[in-house]
Amino acid sequence: MPQYHKILKDKGIIQSMSRKGNCCDNGPMESFFGKMKNEMFYGHEHEFKTLNELKTSMEEYIDYYNKERIQVKLKGRTPCEVRSSALKLS
Repeated sequence: MPQYHKILKDKGIIQSMSRKGNCCDNGPMESFFGKMKNEMFYGHEHEFKTLNELKTSMEEYIDYYNKERIQVKLKGRTPCEVRSSALKLS
């Protein structure tokens, strides 16, 4: 959507999602956003007094998700553990 892209550009924001219809990129991100909203936002919406508080909570959740939150699909490991083991193999 051109208007959306212009707003991002005007605010100095770099779009991180790939082109429309690329499910290989968009699917995992949509899944992550859904988990983040369910685990750290829904039911807590009124606890955030400022956008900075929300931003800080999101950053803390992303750190937790990558470094501490084990996942069944990763055989009980965190994303960082999987990434580290993959780098050791290459």
